[in-house]
Amino acid sequence: MTAKDEAAKSAEHTAISPQVQARILAEALPSLIRYDEQTVVIKFGGHAMGDQALADAFAQDVVYLKQSGINPIVVHGGGPQIAAMLRKLNLKSEFVHGLRVTDKPTVEIVEMVLAGAINKEIVSAINRQGGKAVGICGKDANLMIAKQITQMPDPESNLMQAVDIGYVGDPIEVNPHIVDVISKSDLIPVIAPIALSRTGETLNVNADTFASALAARMKAARLLLLTDVEGVLDKDKKLISELTVEEARALIRNGTITGGMIPKIEGCIEVVEAGVEAVVIINGRVPHCVLLELFTEHGAGTMVGALKRAKKKAR
Repeated sequence: MTAKDEAAKSAEHTAISPQVQARILAEALPSLIRYDEQTVVIKFGGHAMGDQALADAFAQDVVYLKQSGINPIVVHGGGPQIAAMLRKLNLKSEFVHGLRVTDKPTVEIVEMVLAGAINKEIVSAINRQGGKAVGICGKDANLMIAKQITQMPDPESNLMQAVDIGYVGDPIEVNPHIVDVISKSDLIPVIAPIALSRTGETLNVNADTFASALAARMKAARLLLLTDVEGVLDKDKKLISELTVEEARALIRNGTITGGMIPKIEGCIEVVEAGVEAVVIINGRVPHCVLLELFTEHGAGTMVGALKRAKKKAR
C-alpha cells in the first residue's frame, strides 16, 4: 500500500468502540497536559508536500495541535517545486555540498515559489481543515537576518573551504516578535525560509537551518523535522527511537550514522544545546506523523535530546 493509499484509508470514518476511544484518550492526555501552551516548531518538507492526502493529513495535525492548546509554528521547504520552476524557465540549477547555488535570477524565483505559491498552498490547506493560518517569511518584521555563506566544510576533510554559491544565507539573528504575536492569538504562522542580510539583500536559507534557528531562539519544547527517511537506523537497520546527545555523537564516531544523516544529527545536537528540549527526525510520508510523535508512547521517528526520560510514556 502506498503512502497515499494509507493516508486515504486513515481519513475514512470507521466505528471505534468506547473502550478503544478511552484508551486513545488515556494515552494522549499526559502529552496534552505536557505540551499545553508550549511551542512546537515543525519543518514541513519532502515528498509529503507533493502528496495531497499527506498534505491534508499534516494540515489536520497542525489544526489539532492548535485546538489542543499547543502553539505550532510551521516552517516549510520547497526544493522540488523550485527545481520545477527553474526548469520551466530554462534556468540551470546546481548544488554545492547540498545547498542550491542561487544567483540573482534564481533567488527571485526562489522567493516567488517559497513565499508565494507554496506558502499560500500550505496556508490554504490548514484553513480548509478549520484552522486560521497566516503566511509570512523571514523578511517580515526582520524575523530572520542572515549572512551570505562564503565558506563551507569539505565533506571529505571537514576543513573549511571558500565557496561561491550566491545568495544563500546562514542565520545570524532571529527576531521572533511577529511569530509571538501570531501564535498568542488563534492564528497559526506558516513561514517561508527567506531571510534578509544586514544590507537588505534577499537570501535563500535552508529550511532545516531556518527552523532550527527559530526553534532555538524561541526555546521550543520540540522541533520536528519531517523528512523522507524513517529516522536514525542502527547497524541492523532498525529504527533508533531515542538518543541522548552523547549517544548521537558516539554513533557518528563509530560509523552507525553516516552520509547525509551526519549533518542532520549534528544540527539536532546544536539545537538541543541551544535550549530546545528535543529534536525529532520524522518520516513525513507516514500519515498523521506529527500526532503520532507527540501524542503516542512509541513516537514516530528518532528523538535527540539532552537526557533520556525515565519512562518511555513521557514521550
